[in-house]
Formats: sequence, C-alpha cells, structure tokens
Amino acid sequence: MLELAILVPEDDVEIVSEALMALDALSVSVEDADEGTDQEQARFGEPGMPLSEVAWRHSRLKSLFTDEATATHAQTVLLVQDFFARCHIEALVAVPDEDWVRLTQSQFEPLAITPDFWVVPTWHEVPRAARKHIRLDPGLAFGTGTHPTTRMCLEWMAEHHEVPGMALDYGCGSGILAIAAAKLGVAVVDAVDIDPAAVDSTRANAQANEVSLRAVGLPDQVKGPYPWVVANILASPLKVLAPLLCQLVQPQGHLVLAGILSRQIQEVSDAYAPWIQLQVHRERDGWVLLTGQKRVS
Repeated sequence: MLELAILVPEDDVEIVSEALMALDALSVSVEDADEGTDQEQARFGEPGMPLSEVAWRHSRLKSLFTDEATATHAQTVLLVQDFFARCHIEALVAVPDEDWVRLTQSQFEPLAITPDFWVVPTWHEVPRAARKHIRLDPGLAFGTGTHPTTRMCLEWMAEHHEVPGMALDYGCGSGILAIAAAKLGVAVVDAVDIDPAAVDSTRANAQANEVSLRAVGLPDQVKGPYPWVVANILASPLKVLAPLLCQLVQPQGHLVLAGILSRQIQEVSDAYAPWIQLQVHRERDGWVLLTGQKRVS
C-alpha cells in the first residue's frame, strides 16, 4: 500500500481530490498542512451539520493506492495538468500492511450500468438481473466503473442500441470501456494508452472477461477511422488530442469524451469545434460527458 501526500492550496482541494479518485485512489483525506504551527486553522461544524469549509489555506491531501504502478501513474498524470500548477508532491511512501483487501472489498458492491448490464467485483456473485456483466476489481486498475466519468461512458455505450462494427478506447486504463464495447456486441475493438502498465492491465482484464480485442497497445496502433471513439482522460490532454481524436472518428461517427469538469465544458468544446460540435450528454457530481457526431464533409 502506498500513500501519496500532496500540498494543495485551499481553492484547488476539490479538483485535485476528484482527480485522485478518478486515478483510482482507494481514499483521499485532507488535513491542515499548518497543524501544530502558529498558522493552524480550526475547522469545526455544528453537530449533525456539514462543515461550511472542508479545506484549509494550506491543505495536505493524503491518498492511498494499492501499488506503486498505480500511484506513479497518478503522479505522472497530475503533474501535467493546468490545475496542478500550484500544488506540490510532498512524498510517496509505503504504509504498514493491514487487512486492506477486506476493507476495500467491503466498500464495493456490484454496480448496475443499466438494469441488465453490471460491473461485478470478483468476490461477488453475478446478480440474477445481469444479462451482461464485466468482472473488474476496484483499486486494481485505472478505471473500474465506480467513478462518475467511467460510469457515464458505460451508460452512453449501453444506451446506444445501434452498435457499430468497430470502436476505439483511447486512454484505455483498465480496459473497462473496450471490454464493455465487446460485451455489447462491437465486433472489432481497439484499446490504446500511453502507459505500458495500462496496456498490460487491459490485456489481463480482457482475458479475464473472455473478450477478444483486436489491438491493445500504444497509440501508434490505432487503425481508424472508427464509428465510436471513446476517451476518458482529463481535460488538458483531451484538448491537445482534439485534432487526432477527431481524425479518428469516421463521418457520422460518435466521439465520447469524459474526465471533464463542469467548468471546463467551454474550453474543451472550443478545442473540438473545428471538427465536431460537442454537447453535454450527462452531468454527475461535477463531471460531464461530452458527445458529438462528426459532420459529413
């Protein structure tokens, strides 16, 4: 078990906390970085009432990760984000072993994407209502369906009954979106990521779920254009990738983007406007799913 400690200004605590959970932190806690000094700030709430303020002027976020690969991936992603510019990674340290497996398992139940399509941890029985399901354990990979960004992507895919012949999961992480596409009936599915650990995770999870993906590897393995391109990353890399991702979508094909905060809608939409007009398909817990259909030139 690894603990990542980050010094964060008060205004940035919420967005960094959300990003850490999106990057598969098992938990995120916040404390006063000035505790024990003259600058320490008291934060008290009335009994039964939420705190009016949940961060301190100088806050320390502590997040737990199952392994070094996951923690290192989180650091790498955070360091290139615009919102992380005023933050500082203080330490990445091992913490004493406890019964983290039992503790983690107790927090996660099977997750219904639709009434008959579920994500089920391996320690649970598959619900009777699940006509289709994905076996994936929270905390063991990048993206397990529990975060709003992943869940909204899964919901969009499950709700589109005209399943295409091909799909691309760009920034595949655990491979959950690629596996979902295959489970939903897409015949040819490609999955790519810049992180070799994510590529390995996708291969292992696809095998465990008994689905065949055509190409799993680094981004140079894409073979588009595709009727579906799904990318669940974060706003900053999504803006940089706009020309490439739009090129990978075939005319009248769909582009699905997640990892975007509500306040980032306009900047991401503007980046894609020359090729695809994006719209807010769904919003949950401050995150949005942007989708668009490529015009016929």
